[in-house]
Amino acid sequence: MTEQVLRKIIHVDMDAFYASVEQRDDPALRGRPVAVGGSRARGVVAAASYEARAFGVRSAMPSSSAARACPDLIFVPPRFDVYRTVSGQIRAIFADYTDLIEPLSLDEAYLDVSEDRHRLGSARAIAEAIRARIHADTGLTASAGVSYNKFIAKLASDQNKPDGLCVIPPRHGPAFVAGLPVKRFHGVGPVTARRMEALGILSGADLAERSLAFLQQHFGSYAAYLYNAARGQDDRPVRAHRAAKSIGAERTFEQDLSDPVALRDALVVVADAAWARIDRASALGRTVTLKLRRADFTTITRARSLIRPVADRTEFFGIGHDLLAAQLPVPGGVRLLGLTLSALVDEAAIVPDRQPLLPL
Repeated sequence: MTEQVLRKIIHVDMDAFYASVEQRDDPALRGRPVAVGGSRARGVVAAASYEARAFGVRSAMPSSSAARACPDLIFVPPRFDVYRTVSGQIRAIFADYTDLIEPLSLDEAYLDVSEDRHRLGSARAIAEAIRARIHADTGLTASAGVSYNKFIAKLASDQNKPDGLCVIPPRHGPAFVAGLPVKRFHGVGPVTARRMEALGILSGADLAERSLAFLQQHFGSYAAYLYNAARGQDDRPVRAHRAAKSIGAERTFEQDLSDPVALRDALVVVADAAWARIDRASALGRTVTLKLRRADFTTITRARSLIRPVADRTEFFGIGHDLLAAQLPVPGGVRLLGLTLSALVDEAAIVPDRQPLLPL
């Protein structure tokens, strides 16, 4: 039995987090289709309630498309300060059970609970205790996946959503993965899924039948990950204190965006999500990078650096907006936008100044 089998990993994922917070705080929204994000005319959905998802509304969908799909959809502006506060409450609950916490965003994290701090007897019992405390302390529900590695734990957390728990022990891992469509694998986006379908790869079992050489031929450096994932293998540890080289966020749109106003509104959502992570990490950095993936799947990155740390969210967005404006118009439209902060610096090393932007 390998080391990765001995780990006890929980992936906790809050259910429709932003939308659920809005429904919790406003009783008039409960049981109704809610989208957090831009207006009906412009913008992008940052999050959707389960009532809205029943109509096909999804995060990163243009608000105009969401409104057509669900005429009764209620749009509410995001309140990232509130989401950060609630996320902090949840993080404090995690910390009572383990020090090995790897946040992925405000609403999800990996936990390594191999050490049973409270002697609850199993990772399942720990996950149940965490979910119960989240509901008691915040009024929100969380889904959890429990398994022997991060890859399967993340898949499992989505298995019984919302408010669900799924446990995949080592003896069931390969069979669980074999029965899933490959489009559910973390990192397999729509483009890769279509390439796999063209090769006759629809499920984990189909993927496991392909040799590493075959996968390298068709998927390059991604092949090793796919080969191991198809066999339920993942040796990555939960990294509680990994040093980040950059912090940011990105969104893939269900429909390519070309309208400048819609792209700006989409960048607002991305910048807010990125800055929430930056703020939570108390990070300081000098470089803002825009990532833009066009309709033909070519990717452009543009960056601008300061000789001092970016001051605040307004400056962060402003630089991102300038970088985006310089690329417009984009032939064929944009399918993905990302914004990151890098060249991270230690606060103690900062010497305040008001010098101008460095050239690109």
